[in-house]
Amino acid sequence: MTAAPDYFEDSSPARANYRRLLGDDISFRHWTDPGDLTHFDLVLPLLVWGYQRDCPRWFALLNQLEQQQIKIANPVSVLRWNSDKSYLLALEQADVLVVPTMISAALTVKDLEQAEQKFGTDALVIKPPISGGADGTYRLKTGESLPEDMAGKTMLIQPFQPAIAQEGEYSLFYFDGHFSHAILKRPAKGDFRVQEFLGGSEARIDCPVGVQELAVQARRAAEQMLGVETLLYARVDMLRDPDGHFRLMELELIEPSLFFEHAADGGAMFAGTVQAKLCQDA
Repeated sequence: MTAAPDYFEDSSPARANYRRLLGDDISFRHWTDPGDLTHFDLVLPLLVWGYQRDCPRWFALLNQLEQQQIKIANPVSVLRWNSDKSYLLALEQADVLVVPTMISAALTVKDLEQAEQKFGTDALVIKPPISGGADGTYRLKTGESLPEDMAGKTMLIQPFQPAIAQEGEYSLFYFDGHFSHAILKRPAKGDFRVQEFLGGSEARIDCPVGVQELAVQARRAAEQMLGVETLLYARVDMLRDPDGHFRLMELELIEPSLFFEHAADGGAMFAGTVQAKLCQDA
């Protein structure tokens, strides 16, 4: 499934990559109006960009997929859980080291002041719990005005992590539980958001000590709490905190960019994982 026809970001390069890896039998359907999916052997939601902009339609689609018992990877239960970034608190309860996170049900200036005191910082990041592509994500310093479009809304509050600009954000990719590749993403100068359409860049890297251990712990914790044996695909995003410890930023299980151009095999492991899933379900 792909983004809605009017979504701003061009998905044609990604579609070409998936066609290269999965063959000409692949079909692309807009998630906002996918039509009948019951005859497909497997549905991959890897390009459902923009789902955060129409949450009622997104969750209605998940309910429909579940009711019709559509074969989808990752499973609907995983997609539903991963849609709301409050899952970070659940992973923290499972002893996964995450970026410290608070949730405000209706964001106020007082909430920001309390977060500054709790986290011991003068710089915060706020974002909606259901978000993607940096939608609604702001960095705020002490005394800066609360953005009007975020006031009174449910929001995550986190301490700003200087490493995002100084070092970057690590992303590790796993297919059926097997490590494929890793990249380091950096924001444009003066920014903290690493998305490519905002000027961010990425490069293939070897994993520093401790990165894979955290990635595996986070992935396995999610699999255990969701009752899933193995996730077909997962991208684990993390960074280094001021004390030098790696912390989970996000566990991307819905529609992560997989950056096959930085994989040594060009994505062959991913394609093999999908093929194995098809054979398993046949």
